[in-house]
Amino acid sequence: MPFYKSLKQFIIGSPINPFNPQMLRHISLIAFFAWVGLGADGLSSSCYGPEEAYLALNGFKHFALYIAIATAITVFVISLGYNQVIELFPSGGGGYKVASQLLGPYVGLVSGAALIVDYVLTIAVSTASSMDALFSFLPTRFLAYKLAAEAAIILLLILLNMRGMKESIKILMPIFLGFFILHVGLIVYGIAAHHQGLSLIIPDTINETKSAIATYGWLPVLALIFHAYSLGGGTYTGLEAVSNNVNRLREPRVITGKWTMFYMAVSLSVIAGGIIMLYLLWQPPHIPGQTLNASVFHQILGNSKAGHILLLITLLLEAGLLFVAANSGFLAGPTVLANMAVDGWMPNRFRHLSTRLVIQNGVILFGVFALALLIWCQGKVSILVVLYSINVFITFSLSLFGLCVYWARRRRNASTHWVWRLLLSFIAFAITSSILCITLVTKFESGGWLTVVVTCTVIGICLLIRNHYKRFNKKMRQLDIQLKQPIVHPLTPIAIDPQQPTAAIFVKNPGVAMHTLLNVIRMFPRHFKNFVFLSAGVVDVESFAGQHQLEKMRAEVNETLQYFVDYCHQYGIAAESYAVFGTDAVEELTNLALNISKKYSNCIFFTSKLIFENDNFLMRILHNETPLSLQRNLHFEGKELVILPMQLL
Repeated sequence: MPFYKSLKQFIIGSPINPFNPQMLRHISLIAFFAWVGLGADGLSSSCYGPEEAYLALNGFKHFALYIAIATAITVFVISLGYNQVIELFPSGGGGYKVASQLLGPYVGLVSGAALIVDYVLTIAVSTASSMDALFSFLPTRFLAYKLAAEAAIILLLILLNMRGMKESIKILMPIFLGFFILHVGLIVYGIAAHHQGLSLIIPDTINETKSAIATYGWLPVLALIFHAYSLGGGTYTGLEAVSNNVNRLREPRVITGKWTMFYMAVSLSVIAGGIIMLYLLWQPPHIPGQTLNASVFHQILGNSKAGHILLLITLLLEAGLLFVAANSGFLAGPTVLANMAVDGWMPNRFRHLSTRLVIQNGVILFGVFALALLIWCQGKVSILVVLYSINVFITFSLSLFGLCVYWARRRRNASTHWVWRLLLSFIAFAITSSILCITLVTKFESGGWLTVVVTCTVIGICLLIRNHYKRFNKKMRQLDIQLKQPIVHPLTPIAIDPQQPTAAIFVKNPGVAMHTLLNVIRMFPRHFKNFVFLSAGVVDVESFAGQHQLEKMRAEVNETLQYFVDYCHQYGIAAESYAVFGTDAVEELTNLALNISKKYSNCIFFTSKLIFENDNFLMRILHNETPLSLQRNLHFEGKELVILPMQLL
């Protein structure tokens, strides 16, 4: 094995067989692992979301009780709404699929583009925040290395996710569980230690509310509470990740997905709501350069040596959880990218899987974009966080509005439960859309406009890609119709003599392969006595959705190959076919061709390459350069591959 392949296998791991019936079960996630891997984004928001809401109360501390209750209710309302998404779309896709199929493809594009930007920002914000927390314990002279450390963290996460979703979760799980257990313990202890103040919370809150209303009136008080509640909207980010990755969950997927959502809802509401209650009971001072979490935990733990050590561990776990949250962007983001590639909004290469059955190109793209954002912002969380929460609430709102439309349309055919589901979806939509509008208005000038520009740019690029693929697919369908030849039955197979001149033709698209076959016959009349047809079935995101999809893909490949064998037989030409299946078409076809050349000693390989009028770098991104890669590999092995040009008019 070449050195680079050995090194790659050592770092990433051995290839996985996608057709192994037990493999889907091996790499799929049970609810607990899904909670750890996908729930970190939401749980990490408790490090900054409650603080944003509490500080926005402008001295009306007891209004925090309303925020704590509203936060817990909102988490469960959004979670219940996304449970419906899991039921309706058990193959994954989440907010993108909901908007696409219930509201139309262009609304789905907006949702998908918003999710892409959101997950890139999840990686960037979480990485920058974790390093901010870590470097706050180091001398100031080390700050010069913070940006380099953030870049190194992203590169490390890329490598971890190349090994697979389950592998990266297992490595990061101790950090997640340590954060959750320690914070629950601190919340319970902090509330119990302040139990005398607990009995006064409701009376004091009522008195402060009456006093504020008497002074300012109902509307200003409600506006203040709702404004603070909306600024804490970052607390709810990450709840959509489960519905986007249902296809990665253990069967039965719907039940596993609902349990995962339940774990996420309970953990997030307990942690976020509990931290707000700690703010209310302990009323920590806002110290510049220090988070409210650090202040309140310092008050709870005291100034003893043991308290300082426990506080240090707590804050390090918060930094660690933000690191795990950055990893959740790598878990969820490439799946959205792959689903959009299946629908033609993104280049096809983003739907392909690696030998570890990971969406490799998507992982790399998200890592590179997050790294570029970090460098552009110089790792400043204050800039990145402004861009962060807007896009996820765009997806929330579109998904929940799609559910409203779905239940409204099915009211005549559905059971009596449709009324309650419609009501729940509408309440959730009203909450998320209100938070979106307030966040967009209040943060527009301080950076929200940039989020809109970036998201609209992604939408514009997707529209250009989709239009190109539409024109291309239309021409390919016309080509298939024009070159399709009738098959006359019954057919008599012709015996093959491996010593005779043989033409081996690579088959992907029927029309292109027929173009290759007819041109070989025209260019070399009566020279080749045998024709061998080779094809590779590519296991991508779409075909890897389940065993049924894999078998369907295998049947389609074999059916196409059999068509060409039958076509040769009806003209008295000896022919046979071979198919291979895997995640890398070039590698699989290269190995197959080398094996074929051992059987047929007098063999020449043929394929066709599509020639575009404007052939440039963008065309090479949108279309795989499989013929050129095959030619390079086979020429290196001393085999002949002839590429026939085929121009699409």
